[in-house]
Order: sequence, then C-alpha cells, then structure tokens
Amino acid sequence: MSAIRREGDRLTVSGPIHISNARALLAQGAALLAPEVTLVDLAEVTDVDSAAVSLLLEWQRQAARLGRRLRFAHLPASLKSLAVLYGVTELLPEEA
Repeated sequence: MSAIRREGDRLTVSGPIHISNARALLAQGAALLAPEVTLVDLAEVTDVDSAAVSLLLEWQRQAARLGRRLRFAHLPASLKSLAVLYGVTELLPEEA
C-alpha cells in the first residue's frame, strides 16, 4: 500500500507507484502541496512504473501554478532510468 505524509516542507512517499495507484497518489499529494512544501522524498518508494514519472511531473506543474518548483530526493534508480528514457531528467531536479 502506498502513502504520502507531510513533514514541514517535505512530502514523503512510501510504497509502490504504479498505474493502478497513481490517480489516488496524485489526489493525495495535491491535497498536501501546501505553500511551504518544496521537497518530495522518494526514499521509501518500493517500486515504480512509467506512471511515477507522470505523477512527479504533474506535481511539478501543480507547484508551478503556486509559484514554486519542487525538488526530489532519493529518486529510485528505476525512476531515473525512466526519466532518461523519456528525456525529462531536467524536469525532475534532484536534491544533492
């Protein structure tokens, strides 16, 4: 089961991100995207498919509408590979 929790300026996503749960995660994350949220931590994500890339890009668009840009921490290797494949790596800025 996937979940999202907010801790200050950080959203932490846990569990898998798949096409089967991406819509629910999108809604849950959108509800938590308060003005102070600037970082999405993916250290607890267990598995991804291509829906994960779409999810992160949509959160990025939602944040942009609020006048800010999200950063991402602990992108899983499989998610990084998908971002490279789709040519969107620069749209998913990773915190150093």
